[in-house]
Amino acid sequence: MTLATQSADGPWAAALFYVYVGDDLVFLSNPSSRHSRDLACEPRCAATIQDQERDWRDIRGLQVEGIAGLLNGNERERARRAYAKRFPFVEAMGASVSIAEALAHAQWYRLRMARLLFIDNSRGFGWRQEFFS
Repeated sequence: MTLATQSADGPWAAALFYVYVGDDLVFLSNPSSRHSRDLACEPRCAATIQDQERDWRDIRGLQVEGIAGLLNGNERERARRAYAKRFPFVEAMGASVSIAEALAHAQWYRLRMARLLFIDNSRGFGWRQEFFS
């Protein structure tokens, strides 16, 4: 997923691994990263999810607008379990001392979607369907 944020320093985009938890997108990030600092000041954000295609007719993906924020308590544990299930390498990396230290300082975030559009260029250039807003 590519997450787009905004701050007084201007717009920013960051590539992140994510997992669906319920109706939300959940991701893990260092709280000192630019996008995390941006979200602390302005939680409104946007994201795209798509594969990288060589032919524009093969582009399919999602465009999302929403609000992102930190997860705590049970929500954080639920996110961690879902993330580890989707990305088993995270648990394996946790065995490394340096990775375990990095993961211990990372924060869990939820992107609650307010608007979702499905893009499918196989149906025509720029074809999209809005699911909710």
